[in-house]
Amino acid sequence: MAVNVKETDTKGKKRGKGELLNEIKRNKACYGMIAPFMIFFIVFTVVPVLMSLPMGFTDFDMVRAPKFVGLSNFTTLFLSDKIFIRSIRVTIVFALLTGPVSYVLCFLLAWLINEMNPKLKAVFTLIFYAPSMANVYTVWQLIFSGDMNGYANSFLINLGFITKPIQWLTDGRYVLGVTIIVQLWISLGAGFLALRAGFQNIDRSMYEAAAIEGIRTRWQELIYIVIPSMGPQLMFAAVMQIVSSFTAGTVAQNLVGFPSTDYKAHTIMTHAFDYGWQRFEMGYASAICMILFIAMFLCNKLIAKVLGKYMD
Repeated sequence: MAVNVKETDTKGKKRGKGELLNEIKRNKACYGMIAPFMIFFIVFTVVPVLMSLPMGFTDFDMVRAPKFVGLSNFTTLFLSDKIFIRSIRVTIVFALLTGPVSYVLCFLLAWLINEMNPKLKAVFTLIFYAPSMANVYTVWQLIFSGDMNGYANSFLINLGFITKPIQWLTDGRYVLGVTIIVQLWISLGAGFLALRAGFQNIDRSMYEAAAIEGIRTRWQELIYIVIPSMGPQLMFAAVMQIVSSFTAGTVAQNLVGFPSTDYKAHTIMTHAFDYGWQRFEMGYASAICMILFIAMFLCNKLIAKVLGKYMD
């Protein structure tokens, strides 16, 4: 009996490989089109990530050969590195505020734009996607400039809320809040476009059938038609928001400087940048990235479990 099961499994594997090869031959044009991207993605993303995993257990300064140090990098991170512990708190605050808020904001904006006429849809889609394409740090530095001419200071002084300029980008009380605001604005990117595409792909006949079944309000349409029909797009947008909120660091570096005042906007990604590209302690930086990778992986698993019922 065991032999039969083994033979069945072997045949199944052979059939699976054969079906895969046949499918590739049938759709060779599609596979040929995605091949260049996949090659670059594997070479420049997958391979470096895989290489960083064992590097986290070494002492490597890019000059001498890596030296295996076991769990030393991880024990140092959690027991001796106070800045890393602070960066965990900052990253959690950052992720909790920017991830869910940005995700809901993307969904609501995509929903509202979907109700507009085609010309306005194109215009507003470009307006809300543009921040993710352009370098907006200069604009935000003008808005939060610490002198009297800064737009935020000028506006608040004219209204009488403050009497002297606030140093938004250097005062430790404000740097994290300013960074979160800018990150929220920038995060309206790929996730927003995916949700817009999801709304466009919903079959209009489903609304007609739902009306016959008794669905009358927009809220009922959202719960019973829109969300169940947009499982892949919701999943993609959630993954993008998780990645952008956990790996945020560029915004703080460009806006409030590196390091920020009292490390108030110092995220885990910024800490990895510090040790990787400033001190060239690549083993230590890889250990930081490994912890960040595990946190993101667990969050993705949680989101996949929540949205799994809407997936194919």
